[in-house]
Amino acid sequence: MKHSKQNGFSLIELLIVLVIVGTIASIAIPYLVKAVGKAENTKGYAGLKVAAKAQITFYSRNNRFARLNELSADAGEAIGTYDGTTSIKQGLFTLTMTPATDEELKNNFEIIATKAVTQSNLPCVISVDASNIVKEVFTNNCISPE
Repeated sequence: MKHSKQNGFSLIELLIVLVIVGTIASIAIPYLVKAVGKAENTKGYAGLKVAAKAQITFYSRNNRFARLNELSADAGEAIGTYDGTTSIKQGLFTLTMTPATDEELKNNFEIIATKAVTQSNLPCVISVDASNIVKEVFTNNCISPE
């Protein structure tokens, strides 16, 4: 009787490969999710720095800091998309600004960036003011790449 030569993998070999791939994935995926969250937070941090620099430019021309609608019109899409009401959308972050009169805007401003809570990411609330220092407001979950 002739034995035919088998080509391919046995079921046991395939199961072993699946177990190894599953183990590696269960170790790597949490780190990947954490890295994505930190990248999003870094993007929000950088966006606030851009907004603060745009405020300084606006101040040098108008002798006061800008409201969000003025800042959006002045800087274009560089700081995000103005929603037509009171905030600017910048990736996963929503930028808001404390309402202020023209007189108050001669001295200071504060822009607060809030990232909504998702299943995989913790909340992140950061702010910047005329000192051009970005600070965490709510949690330790934001990254401060200084």
